[in-house]
Amino acid sequence: MALVTHQALKAAPRGGLVPEDVMAKIWDISQIPLPLQDLIGSDSHSNEYSEWTKDKLAVPNTANAVIDGSDAPADSNKLGTRVGNHSQICAKTVTASTRARDGKTLNMGDAYAYQVMRRQQELKRDIDAIALMNQASIADDGAAVAGKVGGLDAWLTTNVSNGATGANGGFQTGSGLVTAATPGTARALSEAVIRNVAQSVWQQGGNPSVLMGTPAVIRKLSAYMFTASAQIATLMSDVKEKRAAAIATGSVNVFVTDFGVVLEMLANRLQPTTSANVSTLFIIDPEYANISYLSRPNVVDLARTGLASKGELYADWTLKVMSEEAHGAIRAVDEVAGAIAFSESPELDLVGPSDEPEPPPTRESDEREKEFA
Repeated sequence: MALVTHQALKAAPRGGLVPEDVMAKIWDISQIPLPLQDLIGSDSHSNEYSEWTKDKLAVPNTANAVIDGSDAPADSNKLGTRVGNHSQICAKTVTASTRARDGKTLNMGDAYAYQVMRRQQELKRDIDAIALMNQASIADDGAAVAGKVGGLDAWLTTNVSNGATGANGGFQTGSGLVTAATPGTARALSEAVIRNVAQSVWQQGGNPSVLMGTPAVIRKLSAYMFTASAQIATLMSDVKEKRAAAIATGSVNVFVTDFGVVLEMLANRLQPTTSANVSTLFIIDPEYANISYLSRPNVVDLARTGLASKGELYADWTLKVMSEEAHGAIRAVDEVAGAIAFSESPELDLVGPSDEPEPPPTRESDEREKEFA
């Protein structure tokens, strides 16, 4: 009788007599957070085109003096502004045969339910990435043109720095659309540009807390902080409410600017580039933006025509930028350029004398602070 060995068992006809040892777990490296949606708020709206109003106080009038006993001056009323964004439908389709659903699988259970769960995760990732894009808003015509959301990069016009030849887009009061920006010529990121844009946001009244960019940009900015050119006093974090600085690491995770603006440096793996190796670095005040849903992510069953289950997952959503003055954007950042110098950039499109800075609407939290003052 021949010796029965493990190799002999594996060599038996029709795949052998040794079952495969497969771990009953599906490992997935792509399950990562949703940086933007985890940061900003969530809302809902009831029509394809969602609108909201914004208002801001006038700049201080240093010539405000009237004569005793004089008549009241002309009224100082100012009307607010009505802005809006179109909704965008994102969808995915799943199909699973009857046998696929009834048969035994490796840690998957119902194959159809598993596909629904996974595609829903992808749908949310799509929304996170699209919301940051330099995408113009488009109205859905119900025939050949799909509606699109105006992305955050397209919205921002007040506190921005474009590359040479760059131009802003923004909300257009005439058409009610958001037009895309022109980032301009790619350039190395400058510490001066970050400080200038952060200052502009703060002067407008915003309180940004996050510096969000692609991993390549955040890494280069962190590396720059360890060079002799960086104008920073220490590499240790003194900010108690932020993440504690790690010991003996090669990174910086908090950028403290002047005016008390503290920016957590957040690398977003889902953030798209504007072109090859070129992207936008955002300065964000989370209170003044949210993802709003006309229909939150859900699945609808499609007509069954045979031995298969079919369904469509979709979300009907938009991005609400409550006050674009509360955020900032540094466009046309070259992700490959290694040098990040503290040199004043000539391509700064910050607020000028003809567009004097005014703060966004007063927060409810500010009012509460005044009550307890």
